[in-house]
Amino acid sequence: MLLTLDDFEPAAHRRLPRPLFGYVSGAAETGAARQDNRDALDAWRLVPQVLRGVEGRSTVCTLLGKDYAAPFGIAPMGLSALMARDGDRVLARAAAAAGIPFVLSGSSLTPMEDVWRANPDAWFQAYLPGEEDRIRALIDRVQAAGFGTLVLTADTAVLANRENNLRAGFSTPLRIRPRLIWDFAVKPRWLLGTFLPTLRRGMPHFENSFATRGAPIISKQAARDFGRKDHLNWDHLALMRDLWPGKLVLKGVIHPGDVARARALGCDAVILSNHGGRQLDHAISPLRLLPEARAQAGDMALLIDGGIRRGTDVIKALALGADMVLIGRPFLYAATLGGQGRAEDAAAILKAEVHRNLGLLGLRDLSEVGPAILHPVAGVSPG
Repeated sequence: MLLTLDDFEPAAHRRLPRPLFGYVSGAAETGAARQDNRDALDAWRLVPQVLRGVEGRSTVCTLLGKDYAAPFGIAPMGLSALMARDGDRVLARAAAAAGIPFVLSGSSLTPMEDVWRANPDAWFQAYLPGEEDRIRALIDRVQAAGFGTLVLTADTAVLANRENNLRAGFSTPLRIRPRLIWDFAVKPRWLLGTFLPTLRRGMPHFENSFATRGAPIISKQAARDFGRKDHLNWDHLALMRDLWPGKLVLKGVIHPGDVARARALGCDAVILSNHGGRQLDHAISPLRLLPEARAQAGDMALLIDGGIRRGTDVIKALALGADMVLIGRPFLYAATLGGQGRAEDAAAILKAEVHRNLGLLGLRDLSEVGPAILHPVAGVSPG
């Protein structure tokens, strides 16, 4: 039974080939950063109040001038269309149906224009090199496609050491070897339901890395494209702010000083993130620095991701200062299992948990969520 977001992972493990599941589920090196995301959430307990009259409570969240049905959205995830059939558009449509934000990854396999048509409120997330001509060209394309919110991911200056990918048989580019063929063949539901229908349209390409179509997933050029980001700096973000007329969001920030700098440059929001533990091993969970980041953000919107799986996790993040949370892996697992319908189920499960937990805490809406509902676990440092 799929009763919680955690339930989707083992079910997707049974469906996906070993290399693909390893790519989605894995983290950098020892997995310490991913584990700290969970530990930081578990370091807090909730303090409920009673007899508060919680009928008619609401989970509606306002972010960047728009109302959403719940205080969470779907984080950007690369290669989604390789895991779930038409995965990028499936997740975009599910988010639209659920009334929550969806962020399209720059390492996606579906042209951004097609995804925007599936969900005109979608955001686009870019992985950009420190090359002004490429920045200008991609911004022109994103604007022409119709997107109103552009997200720059800043924590990928250097390729991460994801040893688990190599052990599982996953690589960029994807290398067609006997073991990979076997791993695909022993998952016939994924093979017949996702991979072969995708392959009939041609070998998948990285469609949105730059202004022009990127390399196929089996091309060595794909690895070169993803390795050109170590020149990216604050001057490039300032250039993007000058060029981009819509909402500009910086993702991959942890240090409160970087939050302040993003605000000074005119960003509309920052997403605190250690990339789900997939970049720097032992990177601190952004939740531990959330109150300090909130102090630096001022009236700039502040989002956070990393290990959030339950309604209580969402509420803890909001209580510490986040305006919204983003969640990745569980939604992709859901889409892998049952397309748009299952992704909508995942959103409904989490929304119901947030709604229920507000009532159990004695709260009527999200504006009442604050530090007073939290208490640190004895003997465990939450920061």
